[in-house]
Amino acid sequence: MDCICEILQGLLFLAIAAVILFCMVAHVTAGGADLTRHDEEKRFITAAGSEELFPSLRDPPSVELSVVVPAYNEELRMPVMLDEALEYLESRRKRRASFDYEVIVVDDGSKDKTTQVALRYTEMYGADKVRVLTLVKNRGKGGAVRMGTLSSRGRLILMADADGATKFADLEKVEEGLRQLSPKPDNMAVSCGSRAHLEQEALAQRSMFRNFLMRGFHFLVWFLCVRGIRDTQCGFKIFTREAALRIFSSLHVERWAFDVELLYIAQRYKIPVAEVAVNWTEIEGSKLVPFWSWLQMGRDLVFIRLRYLTGAWKLRPIKSD
Repeated sequence: MDCICEILQGLLFLAIAAVILFCMVAHVTAGGADLTRHDEEKRFITAAGSEELFPSLRDPPSVELSVVVPAYNEELRMPVMLDEALEYLESRRKRRASFDYEVIVVDDGSKDKTTQVALRYTEMYGADKVRVLTLVKNRGKGGAVRMGTLSSRGRLILMADADGATKFADLEKVEEGLRQLSPKPDNMAVSCGSRAHLEQEALAQRSMFRNFLMRGFHFLVWFLCVRGIRDTQCGFKIFTREAALRIFSSLHVERWAFDVELLYIAQRYKIPVAEVAVNWTEIEGSKLVPFWSWLQMGRDLVFIRLRYLTGAWKLRPIKSD
């Protein structure tokens, strides 16, 4: 009996030591929010071929809507999405002349012709409507969205995936979700597109292993970071300019789990968040590798929680007037 007690005490000691070591690794390896950009990333090319500086998110808004499209090796899928988005935006502009917009395609260090394909839309619509931000190296989807958002002019800022999986006209649904949020402290609010209503259909189509990974990820999101949002990963979210500045200035995670940290930051700042059902279709060509991507995201979720818990990452206090 004494031997068993000693073994259990030893195992408990090892478990505690492992947790402490893991916390130390999470703290020591934590980097700050990387807001730096290369000189080439500060400019966009106009339809005439000249270069101009991107504005800053800290500047006052000068258009009603910015659409940020992160793109990595998307020369084939992106044109379908841009055609749909620009057709909708142009139609909306015809219905209401005061509506103005911009689309910012962020080429996340692609190895194909993503930038060249996006620049064709600049030539067709002009740089006031379509701008291309080409990153020198691959940062990850979160890094691409952040860089595009920090370069935007919109009063409202929408992030939308380059694959066009979400019907672009559902912009009106997430906008309505944003409008219904009240009050909006300092005009900060977020509205997220959601595929949660499609969950049962997706469960029936996916393998048992992928369903297990998905449910495990959802549990970790709920347990460690974000509660009250059923689908944190849908790539169709809209922010007020004030909320985008507060959130993206604090964002650390640049890869797949960035959506979770984004919503974690929003909830920590008590920024109201709406979740709105959208039409979504799975598009072939996803960059997500099921097992390894979920493993990486699971690790990132644990690191998000630990790094904020240990003070490695801190949120700046909101200054009161």
